Amino acid sequence: MIAQHDFLSGDQWDRDLYARERVLNAAIVQADISRSFEEYLEIFDAFYADEIEVSAETEMGATRGKGKVRSLLFNFLVPLHVMAEVGGLSVSVRDTPIRGDAADETHSAWTVELAGVSGRTCTLSWCTLRKWKGSRVVYERHYDQQQSGGPLTFDDLSFNEAKPPAGSRRPS
Repeated sequence: MIAQHDFLSGDQWDRDLYARERVLNAAIVQADISRSFEEYLEIFDAFYADEIEVSAETEMGATRGKGKVRSLLFNFLVPLHVMAEVGGLSVSVRDTPIRGDAADETHSAWTVELAGVSGRTCTLSWCTLRKWKGSRVVYERHYDQQQSGGPLTFDDLSFNEAKPPAGSRRPS
């Protein structure tokens, strides 16, 4: 005979699932790409399973395995970090939870606004479906991707402006 307390009720499972989703999303939103790209990789390592599968409606197939997905994430984050830290790109990230109807998955709507020093902006938005196994994400799909504003160019960043080295003083 199995004791009932060995199982989470449906409501408790939902609360735990949505709590994990909120913690993951909050970590992503609170990370600062201008400060560090490594913070995002640490979040990925902490929340995603070794057997993660990631797909997008714009891609032909899924990417499987933590190493391959981490490599893709790294290749995206490093240039973004350089543009933010050195080029003055402002990056704002927001999420909105979307209630799903399956027991082991969560949905979120994401908006990323990129603003160059020129004042031009580009806003990217998409939705994310995540499937969880325990405390780890095992599947993530990006869908309903949209972009408003044109892509930012080199002219929208401040790479050409001379900046004093950190810790240097101006003569008085």
